[in-house]
Amino acid sequence: MEEERYNKILDISFSFGVRIVKLFQYLIDNKVSPALPTQILRSGTSIGANVNESIYAQSKKDFISKMHIALKEANETKYWLRILHASGYINDNEFESMLTDNKNIIGTLVNIIKAAKT
Repeated sequence: MEEERYNKILDISFSFGVRIVKLFQYLIDNKVSPALPTQILRSGTSIGANVNESIYAQSKKDFISKMHIALKEANETKYWLRILHASGYINDNEFESMLTDNKNIIGTLVNIIKAAKT
């Protein structure tokens, strides 16, 4: 079960990262000040990067630490999505779709961290 959950987070964090890259390009193409697109690009792609780093964690503690960093980045990404939506840069449908994916990632990370601690 844990391996299945771990494979899931690898897949969904990668797919989410691809969506973030596409959102970044959309925002840049639409002349949004580079600060916002850059922030969400960094946090949104960092989720999957940290999950992938955890594959070769040196210890259980290191694994949990990498997952916590991914969780923090996912939470930061949620903040930037809310800013972009409130500012009118992304519409309701785009926001809800990305927020749903983000919440799925957060929930999966929380479950993995809890399981790793036991």
